[in-house]
Amino acid sequence: MLSLENVTKVFKTGAFGGASLPAVRRASFDILPGEVTALIGESGSGKSTLGRLILRLTPVTSGKITYEGTDVSALKGKALREYYRHVQGVFQDPFSSYNPVFRADRVFATIKRSYFPEVSAADWRGRVGNSLESVGLNPVDVLDKFTHQLSGGQLQRILIARALLLDIKILVADEIISMLDASTRVDVLNLLSNLKARGLGVLFITHDLSLGNYISERTIILRRGIVVEMGATEKVFDNPQHDYTKMLLTSVPQLHKKWEPDTGVDLDETTEEDAKVLAGRYTKSELHPLARSHSRKGRRAQAAITEREAAEGLLRTDTYLRVHEEIPQLVEVEEDHLVAM
Repeated sequence: MLSLENVTKVFKTGAFGGASLPAVRRASFDILPGEVTALIGESGSGKSTLGRLILRLTPVTSGKITYEGTDVSALKGKALREYYRHVQGVFQDPFSSYNPVFRADRVFATIKRSYFPEVSAADWRGRVGNSLESVGLNPVDVLDKFTHQLSGGQLQRILIARALLLDIKILVADEIISMLDASTRVDVLNLLSNLKARGLGVLFITHDLSLGNYISERTIILRRGIVVEMGATEKVFDNPQHDYTKMLLTSVPQLHKKWEPDTGVDLDETTEEDAKVLAGRYTKSELHPLARSHSRKGRRAQAAITEREAAEGLLRTDTYLRVHEEIPQLVEVEEDHLVAM
């Protein structure tokens, strides 16, 4: 239904835009009807950028995004409006999606004005009421309320109800439960499960592996803008192949179990440059299991550097890798399970 083929996004950086930083590099995957695809990675890995590219909020630098065979980047005017009839997004902060000066139900009025100007007021009220009830809201409790009178979960579900008023086929859900409490999260997750049963394709962007495992049929692991592993969720989680995926899984806290990290890193065997990178992000007791070194300079290098130097070292390292790191080829290790080798 919606397909990404070698999609790359490069941002200009520096005072005069003289440098560039790739946020996404040659990402290729499909979002299919009736499935939830979890896009998982650390903060800064490019997850939200991919969502914005799909929604045409940010232009693609290279590659192609197609919806039902049509190149999305070429859509304009009426064709673009029709695209938004079928592809919608719900974002992380529900409060920033509303204008606090107006009542929350104004988001429905904008939909009516753009897509359903011929529908009568009485008929429209019925449609809005049915849409709100489908997401577990009582119209009497939320209509004619200002945003500060509603909870984050209610505001998030209103945005989903707004999308359902259209002939939506694809929903980009960008960290939509990260600001909600635990009980409300379950309600929203179950709502997404009900929507996929109606044939809706969902891109569920998250950094929470447990939530991705709970709701998705397919999982994509993103690292520094590069897809390093993807496939059926049970295969990616039960048999992870890439070191980054394994690191993410081992970092998830276990319920009723005291966390005792296995760092895999000997501080006596880190170079000065390695120590800067490590200290910028991890404490002595929780060093990154992928950041290993076999040289023989002591831990005095770690103790000597300042926090600012460490942060700058981490930034330089991450930027260098984003620009110069080779993009590995995805290899199928088993049916519907690919990994960057």
